[in-house]
Amino acid sequence: MNYLAPVRSWLTVAVTPVQWLADMPVRLWSMVSDAFVSRSLIQEENARLKAKNLILQQQVLKLEALTAQNIRLKALLNSTETLEDQVKVAEIIGVNPDPSVQQIIINKGSQDGVFLGQAVLDATGVMGQVVEVSPFSSRVMLVTDASSRIPAEVNRSGVRMIAAGTGLPDKLDLLHVSDTADIQEGDLLTSSGMGQRFPVGYPLGKVSRVVHDPGKAFARIEVVPAAHLNRGRLVLLLFSETE
Repeated sequence: MNYLAPVRSWLTVAVTPVQWLADMPVRLWSMVSDAFVSRSLIQEENARLKAKNLILQQQVLKLEALTAQNIRLKALLNSTETLEDQVKVAEIIGVNPDPSVQQIIINKGSQDGVFLGQAVLDATGVMGQVVEVSPFSSRVMLVTDASSRIPAEVNRSGVRMIAAGTGLPDKLDLLHVSDTADIQEGDLLTSSGMGQRFPVGYPLGKVSRVVHDPGKAFARIEVVPAAHLNRGRLVLLLFSETE
């Protein structure tokens, strides 16, 4: 019988708000749950992307380091083409922590033919000399060490003098240079070969300052080393023909 159909229809309309209110907690919980799930997924995705980005940044830094090292190695190898003496490449594996001592440790020793007093270079100039040798490593005193003394000469005028280390990584002093000596700022200093420790003609540095003190017999002359003493990891061990 369909006599009560209109009544049932109106009753359905009347009950609809009750059903909507009864269903409201479930719908609200579902919305909140979806929001939390979405937020959690976004946070997880964000964390994953950050981790991936960090890995990519590390790889880029490593690539930059390898590129720079390859450039320095290429420059070092190219510099050997201009050397008449034989050389061997060594790597710096340690630096003396005392700031007043300018010394480094390399990974070549007596097993590789390294000897006391051997000259050490980089791609741009004289770095120092070997002062201690063990079978698999050696200690090198840099030209800027306070104990370092190297016979040098001015490439332009031929004036000879002794270049002394100052204990500072970026400065040498010229000892007992006459106030009238022909030395100017910008002059290139090279090893003179005297003392038979450093072969003749290797760049040592450039004159950065010349001070003439009235009444004093000697001028004060400062030199910036040619070698990159605080940069790079590769050096050249020099073997002369006689050695």
